[in-house]
Parts: sequence; C-alpha cells; structure tokens
Amino acid sequence: MSSFNNDINPFETNSGSLRLANLNILIPVIAIALLMAFVIIKIEILGFILCLTLFIVIALLYVIFKKPKTGIFLLIILGFFVTGAGRYVSAPWGLTIDALLVLIYIALFFKAFAEKIHWIKAKSSLTWVVTIWMGYVLLQIGNPEAQSIEAWFYAMRGVAFYQWLSIPLLFILFNKSKDLDTFFIIWGILSLLGTLKGFQQFHFGVDPFEQRWLNQGGAETHILFGKLRVFSFYSDAGQFGASQAHTGVVFGILAFFKKGNLKLKSFFAFVALAGFLGMLISGTRGAIAVPALGGIMFLILKKNLKFLVLGGILGISIFIFFAYTTIGQGNAEIRRMRTAFDPNEASLQVRLSNQNKLKGYLASRPFGGGVGATGNWGQRFTPHTFLANTATDSWYVMIWADTGAVGLIYYLFMIFFILITGAYNVMYKIKDDWLKSQIAALVCGMAGIIMASYGNGVFGQMPTGILMYVSMVFMFISPKMDKLKQKAAIQLH
Repeated sequence: MSSFNNDINPFETNSGSLRLANLNILIPVIAIALLMAFVIIKIEILGFILCLTLFIVIALLYVIFKKPKTGIFLLIILGFFVTGAGRYVSAPWGLTIDALLVLIYIALFFKAFAEKIHWIKAKSSLTWVVTIWMGYVLLQIGNPEAQSIEAWFYAMRGVAFYQWLSIPLLFILFNKSKDLDTFFIIWGILSLLGTLKGFQQFHFGVDPFEQRWLNQGGAETHILFGKLRVFSFYSDAGQFGASQAHTGVVFGILAFFKKGNLKLKSFFAFVALAGFLGMLISGTRGAIAVPALGGIMFLILKKNLKFLVLGGILGISIFIFFAYTTIGQGNAEIRRMRTAFDPNEASLQVRLSNQNKLKGYLASRPFGGGVGATGNWGQRFTPHTFLANTATDSWYVMIWADTGAVGLIYYLFMIFFILITGAYNVMYKIKDDWLKSQIAALVCGMAGIIMASYGNGVFGQMPTGILMYVSMVFMFISPKMDKLKQKAAIQLH
C-alpha cells in the first residue's frame, strides 16, 4: 500500500526553501529579520547580544518541546553555572531553574497530544515521600512564627520545590541505561570544567568580576589568613569542595570497576583525580566527610571481608595522618584540612554554641520559625529576628530551625529511606555487574553528601541538588533497568 495520501500528489508539494514562497511564512520571517536589524542598529552591541539571546532562547524552546529529555540535560548544565553567573551579569538566575522545570512539564503536556506519555512511571514511593515533604513545607506558610512570605518563597525552592518537580520528570524521561551513561558523561565534563576554573583561581587568582564579588562581602568567608578559599564558578567554596569530593567518590568507583573500555575507564579516573584536587584546593574542611562516609558505604555495599579490612586500615591511616601527625603542615591546604579533626577548633565551638542557643529557642516551637527564617533569606527579609541573626552553618540545623523538630525528623527519615533503598537494591536486587557498580557509586556519593551537609548547607544547593535528584531516581528504577538488561542478555544468547 502506498504511504502517500491519495488526495495529495507528492510531486506537487513544496519542501525546503520553496516553502518560503508561501506569504504566510515569508512575511513573518522578513518582519522578524527587519526588527532584529533595527534593534542592532539602534543599540549596537547590546542589540546584537539581545537578538542573539532571543535566537538561542527560541532554539532551546524548540528543542525542549521537540524532545523534553533535552530539558533535563540542560537543567543539569544550568545547575553548575546558575549561581556563578550572577557574578558576571546581575539577574535573577536562580529563577531560570524554576522556569525550565515548568517549561519541561508544559512540553510534556503538549507532546501528549501527539504521542502517549507514560505519566504512570512517576508513581513511586520516592515520589510519595518527597510530595509529603513538599506538602509540609507548603503548610509552613501558615506557621504562626513565620515572618515573611517572600522569604518562604525563595527558601522553599532549594528545600523542597526543585526536588518535588524534578523527581516525577526524571521517572518519566530517564529510564534507560543510555540515560545513566549520558548523565555520567555530562556530570564528568562539567565537573572537570569546575576543577579547571578552580585551578585558575588557585594558581593565577580571581578575575575582575570575582574580585568585585569578594569586595562586596565574599572575602569575609573566602579570604582566610590571606589565603583564597577557591570557589570556581560555584556559589561558594563549601559547595565547590563538597561537589568536587562528590565527583571524586562517584567517578573513582566507576573507574575502579569499569572493564573493557580503556578510554571510558581513563576518563572516569581523570575526573575522579580532578575532583579530589578540587576538594583539596577549595580549603573546605567539611568536604573530607564525602570520601570518608562514601568510603565506609562502599565497604558496606561490597560485603567483602578483604575490602572491609583494607578499607578500615586505609581509613585509620588517614585519620592518624590528619589528627596525630604534623606531616605536610607547611602546605596551607593540608593544614586547613587538618583542623577538621581538632575537637577544640574555634569555629566548631562557635557552631556548637549557636546550636545550644537554637535548642532553647526551638524547644517551644516544634514547627520551627518558618521556612526562610535563617541564613541569607532571613538576613534579607527579616533581619531583625533571632533566627536571622543566629548562624546555622549546617543544612540539617537550618532544616531544624526553619521547620522545627517535626520537619527535621521527617526530613531525616526521607533521605535515609532513599539511601537505604538504593543500598538494598545494590546489595540484593541488581545482578548486572556494571549497573551494580554505577548505582553503588551514586549511593556512596549520596552518603558522603549527607555527611558533608552537617558542616555546610550543600544538599539543597546547585549543582549538588540536581545531581542528588537524578541519583535518587536511578537508585529506585535500577531494579527495572537490571531486569531489562537480563532480558536482553537472554535474548542475545
């Protein structure tokens, strides 16, 4: 049977450039071209930049509506650069994450008219636990202790909203082994760029835009004893150090277990080494918690006595090196990292003192002081309050202060439920060796970030946030991916 419509002669239809002869297309194209030319002539370079930006936005819109999965990859890329972009161009860059997430949902909605979208894939225990958390954060609007709805709006995005929007999308769009492979490649390349930018700051110094950021207040936390705490294009040195350590752990495990592809194994190893270098030059002491707990989780997942003994010896050796020796004390990075093992360190004592103050304040406030009451948002919107002027210095202490003991208990239940599910799948459900190694790497990375988030608020910041959300979804869908791999292997034989 002919595939052509009987009423249309294919040799009489126009295609390609001949379609421009259609006035319905030709007139709008000419009008847009003339408008762009007028804008460029009137405001010169700025006009050119404006038109170029508009062209890129239109192209991205087309690509996302054509293939919504591309929007997820763009979201990951944006996660790496969105916070640092503000140092160069003052704009509400953070809201681009919100806009992109909503745009992907709109693209899926319209795509559903042309083909079936399997919304049911988003149904998961993971979706339920993050939805309950989002619901609790939403109810915080009515918290009688809350002082500002604006603070709630800005703060709740990193605390719950991005996670809640991202996870169902990822279940729907990311469900193949190829998606996981692509995720690792994009992550590795972006992290390498972060290391390169960090090394440039470490070796050559900051650029004029970064210097302006330091002069406007960044130096208070990023110039210690005349030494720069490297932040690359991330929000701060704490996020840079933790994210680089996260990359080091994940890609180190991938490099260790990858077989049969020397190029990919070499790439993973190079990214891992670069990640640990970035962690070291960041000057972030808390980042060492990522390989520490990530390594412990790895030993648990392996269920191998030999690995457990060797890992234990290595861990004890590292602890003794930092806590009980002065080897390498002349190196500023080692010297700063060593202070993380000192229980009498001054900043640790200040943190503990602040936590005691919060304990007394929150004793009669089980739902906290309201989302956005602490940290930068508290300083911006409610600078007169107790919580805004008491440093939390920790992701969990911030969750506790903002949402109370009730919120903290549920939040800890949620993240440990996710971590334990991922670990269980690695230990008992996944049969394919390479997939087991990939998910094990994600579980170990998440364990490290969970630990590091006690020292810094890294869990809800970009790019760690989006990397965590993708990791969570792959942990939960890995048994299905494994079954597909097993089925394909049986059919092949």
